[in-house]
Amino acid sequence: MRRALRRVLAGEPRDRGLALPLVIGITSVMAALIVAAVAFSVGSLRKAGTDQDWGAALAAAYAGIEEYESRLANDTGYFAYGNPASEFSNPSHSVSTLLTLPTGAAANPAFGLGASGTWATVPGSDGTAHFRYEVDNSRYYADGTLRVRSTGRSGNETRSVVADLKQQGFIDFLYFTDYEVSDPTASNPTSTTNCAIRYPLNRPNCSTIFFGNSDVIDGPMHTNDAIQVNGNAQFLGKTTTSWKASSGANYVKDGNVKPVFKFDGDPTYQATIGMPATNAQIKKETRSDLPSEVPVTGCLYTGPTSIVFNSNGTMTVISPWTKFTNTTGDNDTGGSNPAKCGTPGATGLAKKSGSSYVGQTISVPANLVVHVQTVPGKSTDVNYTASTKTPPGDGAISCGSTTTNNLGYPIANETEPFTGAYGCRNGDIFVKGTLNGRATLSAENYVYITGDLKYNDATADMLGLVGQNAVWVWNPMKKTTSGNNTTYTQLLGGTNRTINAAILSVAHTFMVQNYNVGGTRGKLIVVGAIAQKYRGPVGTSQGGTIVNGYIKAYDYDDRFKNTAPPKFLSPVTTTYGINTWVEVQPAFKADGTYS
Repeated sequence: MRRALRRVLAGEPRDRGLALPLVIGITSVMAALIVAAVAFSVGSLRKAGTDQDWGAALAAAYAGIEEYESRLANDTGYFAYGNPASEFSNPSHSVSTLLTLPTGAAANPAFGLGASGTWATVPGSDGTAHFRYEVDNSRYYADGTLRVRSTGRSGNETRSVVADLKQQGFIDFLYFTDYEVSDPTASNPTSTTNCAIRYPLNRPNCSTIFFGNSDVIDGPMHTNDAIQVNGNAQFLGKTTTSWKASSGANYVKDGNVKPVFKFDGDPTYQATIGMPATNAQIKKETRSDLPSEVPVTGCLYTGPTSIVFNSNGTMTVISPWTKFTNTTGDNDTGGSNPAKCGTPGATGLAKKSGSSYVGQTISVPANLVVHVQTVPGKSTDVNYTASTKTPPGDGAISCGSTTTNNLGYPIANETEPFTGAYGCRNGDIFVKGTLNGRATLSAENYVYITGDLKYNDATADMLGLVGQNAVWVWNPMKKTTSGNNTTYTQLLGGTNRTINAAILSVAHTFMVQNYNVGGTRGKLIVVGAIAQKYRGPVGTSQGGTIVNGYIKAYDYDDRFKNTAPPKFLSPVTTTYGINTWVEVQPAFKADGTYS
């Protein structure tokens, strides 16, 4: 089937055999469509010496892309390999972002260059078809994209294609959930209830969260669990699930409800997408002793840290516990303070005006990665501060005598939503503002979104938020008890909340703080992507009407189909998809020399 399609689409006579039976590949339909598009777009470029070799050379180039994808799937670090001598890989002849060529058993003949360079043989072609490819990974460190130029050879014909490959992951979905139950530790971090159990197994003491009448998911969605509905929810993007019904639709409904699925047959089955265990990989981006893996370092902050983005391309950072913003060694035994991350201490990140912090305002570095860690407990760590000591940048707060952190949380009159919500030494981020740039913020503990998070330019700016634990929409309340009556008063003025970001809670949930008390807050407007281990509530309703918290208004950021915030986490099993595909003038002649 595939060979016949390729033969016809490439313009070969029907009575001639094709010397290239591809054994590497994706579905025959996708292959046919891609080859058809490429063949149509470049069909007038040249007259082939033979129709058979002309079509086979293109198929060989395509086989090269597929073979490179398979190597990436087997080795997530393979993106770093390539031939630095390639004009395509390193056109400026500057310091290459590629590692040296793999050797020994890992040697790859497809990285050959020039007349004496090697070619890889297409499996099943009896040695008549070959390919070689060149890799440009310069964008990988910014948005996870790789560019590959693959040249196929058959007889005296060569053809080259360029493909952009992007990691497929959580931001391919507007809404991604691992388990369709509420987080058992959301209001009680010490809870030992196990809710990491998939439907239809029994989940005692775990609250299933349903999709109801007011829910509109306007973008692609996936859950590793079963979708459960108790109202006429609307799923307006491609909807997939890793739960497969024995018969009927792949979702569970409570009562006589009629959910709306935009695409016939949805939700369709898709294999489980594994969540990473931690976000420690992002912290690695702040090490200055790994130039091949981390060519441009991010910023490491320690303890509760406030970041306010300013629309002029700067950010104001307050981080009193921080001593070093870059580290060295697996155990952070060495450190440095690059100017781009600010100056630790009372003259910079912990600067005060009177009794209030003002912090330090610095430029948002290009493709910034920030990780905020809990104050280390090992004395050999350069950011260690003894538990009996106050922060190095401020002597006003002693963790042994108060539950208030250095940033002033909880605020005046606020009742903590749960004990320890604002840990004095925790790796928490408190963030708001208008971003002018591209950045990913990662927290070892919680991410608190304390106000609107918007883009200065919605076409260029991009933000990722990654919490090891929950990502909270801050919603402070004052609790008042009089006799048997308890009331909650909102302490945050205004209604609606806008968040432009790709959001990921690795081990817990994305949810609204105090979502079930204090009355309505308007709409929670999220433009981006949301991924979480457990479903997070944002409000409560009665009779289909929101009475506390927010109404969801989620919209997918279509840019995430092609790009990602800097170093945003991917699933534990990484696959790559082709974003764009175009044929270009052949990079090499049949003898291996440049065209």
